[in-house]
Amino acid sequence: MALKPGTRLGPYEIESAIGAGGMGEVYRARDTRLDRTVAIKVLPAHLAADPDRRARFEREARAVSTLNHPHIGQLYDVGRESDVDYLVLEFIEGETLAHRLERGPLPPAQVVQYGIQIADALDRAHKSGIVHRDLKPGNVMITRGGVKLLDFGLARSIEAVTGPQALTLSPSAAQPLTAEGTILGTFQYMAPEQLEGREADARTDLFALGAILYEMATGKRAFEGKSQASLIAAILEREPAPISAIQPLTPPALERVVRACLAKDPDERIQTAHDVKLQLQWVQEGGSAAGLPAVVAEKRKGRERLAWIAAAVAGLAAVVAFSLLATRHVPERKPVRFTIERPAGTASITWPRLSPDGQWVAFQCVDSNGQRSIWVRAMDALEARHLNGTEGAGRPFWSPDSRAIGFFAEGKLKKAPVDGGPVQFISEAKGSDGSWGANGVILYDNTQTDTIMQVSASGGTPKAASSLDRKAGELGHAWPQFLPDGKHFLFVAFSSRTSEQLKVGELGEFKSKVVLATASRGEYAPPGRLVYVLDNNLVAQPFDLASLRVSGDPVPIAEHVNLLGGRENFSTSQAGTIAFQSGTDTPGSDLVWIDRLGRVLSTAAKTDIYTDMSFSPDQKQVAVTIGEGGSGKPNIWIVDLTRGTRSRFTFDGANHVWPVWSPDGEWIAFASDSGGATFRPMRKPVNGAGQGEYLTAPSGFPEGIGSWTPDARSVLIQVFRSGNWDVDLLDLVSRKRTPFLNSRFSEEHPRISPDGKWVTYSSDENGRNEIYLCEMANPANKWQVSLAGGRLPRWSPDGKEILFAGTDGREWEVSVTTTPSFQTGEPKPLFPVRVPTQGFPQERILEAKDGKRFLANFMMSAESPTPITVVVNWMGGAKK
Repeated sequence: MALKPGTRLGPYEIESAIGAGGMGEVYRARDTRLDRTVAIKVLPAHLAADPDRRARFEREARAVSTLNHPHIGQLYDVGRESDVDYLVLEFIEGETLAHRLERGPLPPAQVVQYGIQIADALDRAHKSGIVHRDLKPGNVMITRGGVKLLDFGLARSIEAVTGPQALTLSPSAAQPLTAEGTILGTFQYMAPEQLEGREADARTDLFALGAILYEMATGKRAFEGKSQASLIAAILEREPAPISAIQPLTPPALERVVRACLAKDPDERIQTAHDVKLQLQWVQEGGSAAGLPAVVAEKRKGRERLAWIAAAVAGLAAVVAFSLLATRHVPERKPVRFTIERPAGTASITWPRLSPDGQWVAFQCVDSNGQRSIWVRAMDALEARHLNGTEGAGRPFWSPDSRAIGFFAEGKLKKAPVDGGPVQFISEAKGSDGSWGANGVILYDNTQTDTIMQVSASGGTPKAASSLDRKAGELGHAWPQFLPDGKHFLFVAFSSRTSEQLKVGELGEFKSKVVLATASRGEYAPPGRLVYVLDNNLVAQPFDLASLRVSGDPVPIAEHVNLLGGRENFSTSQAGTIAFQSGTDTPGSDLVWIDRLGRVLSTAAKTDIYTDMSFSPDQKQVAVTIGEGGSGKPNIWIVDLTRGTRSRFTFDGANHVWPVWSPDGEWIAFASDSGGATFRPMRKPVNGAGQGEYLTAPSGFPEGIGSWTPDARSVLIQVFRSGNWDVDLLDLVSRKRTPFLNSRFSEEHPRISPDGKWVTYSSDENGRNEIYLCEMANPANKWQVSLAGGRLPRWSPDGKEILFAGTDGREWEVSVTTTPSFQTGEPKPLFPVRVPTQGFPQERILEAKDGKRFLANFMMSAESPTPITVVVNWMGGAKK
C-alpha cells in the first residue's frame, strides 16, 4: 500500500517514497512535533494482522530503540495509525555500502576504518543483548561521518513467513529483489549455524562482518553460487579465495582478521566484536605485521632463496671443518648466569617464564600505580619491553612454538604474539596458572578447590581435564604443566587427609598417579629431569617420561627460591635454560597516617609484610595480616596505634587472612585454612581466649568474612563458587545462611554501612569491576556508584561517603545521601596509592573518625625487588 505525500501517520507527515521491499515501504517524512526529517518504514500487512507477533515486535523494537551509538541508525518510535503499523527511524543521507561496492573494492585504509566502526556498533549492541542477525552491505549506510548500521536487531522480530521459505526473505531489503536475488543477497552473509537452523548469537554477526570486510577489500563476495544449493554448500564447506590473491596490497593482518571471522565453527571464530575492533585498530595503527603486503613478502622470499643458496655453500664448508675437528676434544659447556632487573618505572618483577626455545623470558611487573602487565626480553637483548594489551594480566605462559604468550585478565583467557601483534580472546576463564601443550590445548587452574580445566588455544568452551579423588579427600588441583608429548601433564593435588602431592594426569583420562609428595609445582627439563622446590631450594631429580616416575636423589640448583612459597618463581626451557628468583628478603610496606591529600603525617607501624587491615571500634587498635617471609604463612596481629606496639593474635601455623573487627569490639573474624586446603571463616575473642571457632561447615569453597552488621549478630560471607565470588548472609545466633548477592558475575568486598541499612560492593556485571550500592533489606534494589571502574569499597565512619580504589591507581570518594531520598554525588579522586606489591590487600585505606586522616598500607621504601636469575646450560653446573 503506497502512501501519498501529505499522509499523516500520527505526528509524522509523509513527504516522499524512498524505497520498497519485501518487508515494507520506506518513506521520507517530517516529525511535526520536533520539526525534523525522519524515515518511516511501513510494515507489511501480514505482520499487522497477527496481534501476538505485533506485540512481540513492539517489545523488541523498544529494546533496540535504547541503542544510542554514532554508528547505529536510531530507532525513534513504533506506531500504529488505523490499520498501518510503522517504524520511525533516523533519516540518514548517503548511500548503502551495497551501492558503493557496485563500483569496486574500497582502499585498505577505508576497509579498516569502516570495519572498526561496524565492530564498535556491534559491540555496543551485543553488550545490550541485541544481535543483528541480518548484517549485510544493504544494511550499512555510508555517510560523511562514517558508516551507520540499519535495521539493528529487527531481523528476528520481523517474521515475514514461516517454514523453509522464511530464510529466503531479507527482512531489511532496501530495494525490490526477485526471489532468487533475495535468496542470494541474504544467504551471502549468513553463518553456517544460521543455514543449519541453529540459534544465532553474537558470533553470527561476526561471520557476516567477515564477509562484508572481504567484499569491501576485494570487490567480490566471499561466497558465490549459481543456485541456492550451491551457495549454501560454498558457505558450509569451502573457504573463500585469499584476499591477497585478489588484492596483493592488502595487509596480511587484515586478512587474518577476516579469516578468523569467517571460521565455520562459531567456537573457532573471534568471539567478540570488541576483539575484532581492537585487532582492526592495531592494523590501522600499523602493527609490525599489518603493513607487509604480499608483494613485499614475495620480494623477501627472493632474498631468502639467495640466503638458502649461501647457506648450502656454508653448510658444505661446515661439513669439511667438522671432519677436521671431529677428533679434537670439545670442552664441556659451562653455565652462564645473568640477572634481569625490574624495568624502569615498575615497582616489582616476578613470575619468570622462559619460552620453550630458550630465546625469551616473560615476566610480570607491577607499576607504581599497582597495574600489572607482562614484559618480555629476548636473550640477546639488553632491555625488556612491555607487551601491549596485557594490562591487568596475571602470570604468563608460552605457546609451544615460542611465538605467543597466554595470560588471564578481566575474567578472560587471552593470547598475544610476542612480536607485538594484537591480543586475541580465547575464552571466558578466570584462571590463574596456565600451560600450553604441543597439541594446541591450554590447561589452567582457577582456585585450589577446582579441577584442572582445558580449552583449545584457538577458542572454545572450557571443560574439565582432571577429576578430584574424593575417596582420597582431594579438595582441588592447581599449577598444571604439560609434559613434552602435549598429552600428559603435572599438577598439584590438595587433600584434607594427606599432604599435597605432585601428580601426573593425561588428557581424556581422569585418572592420575602420584609423582612426589610435595606442594611445589613441577616442570620437566631435558635431559630427563623434574625440577621443583624442596625446602625452599630449587632441585632437579631424574624423571623418566616413559614410566612417569622419578628416580635417584634430587640435586640442588639454587637456594632460597622462596619469595612466593617456592611454587611459581622458576621456569625451565627445552633448550637447557632455567630462570628463577631467589633470596630471603620480601618487600614490605608501612602503616602510615596520611591526610586527604595523600601526604604522610606519621608512621603507625614499622615496615613488614602487611596485606589487610581492620580498625577496632574506637580506632585505637588495628587488626592486620602480616606475612611470615619465606614460609608463606600469614597470621593476624593486633597493632596498638597509641603505643606503637603489636601482639600476635593467631598461632597454629596455618594461613590466617582477612581480619574484620566486630562492631561491639568483642571479636575478630578472619579466614583460616587450618582445617584443610580451603579457607573458612572463623571468629576469636579479642582477649585471645581459646582457639577460635569456625562459623560455617566445610563447603569445599574458599570463604571469608566481608562485613559485620552493626549489632554484631550477623555477617556477610564472601565465598568463591564456580569461578565467581558470591555473598551470603549468616545469622550467628541461629547459624542460618541465606544467599545475599549470588549471580553469574563476581560480587566482592561487601561492606555494610554504619547504620546497617546499605551495602556497598564491587561487581563485574558490566564487563569490569564497578562499585555498587544495594539495600540491606532488599539487595535487588541497587545503584552503580563508580563511573570508570573501581574495587575495594568501604564506608566513611559517618556513612556519608564511599571510598574505593580506582583503576588509575588513585583512591576515590563519592558522597552518599540516603534521606529523604537516595542519591550519590560525582566520584572525585583523592590521591595516588603506593600499593604493596606483595599479597592481595583487601583493605589498604581506613578513614579515621575525624574525617581528616587515613591509616594507609603504603609501600614507602624504594628498595628494588629481587631480580630474576637466568642460567644458560644449567645442567653443566648441576651436581651429578
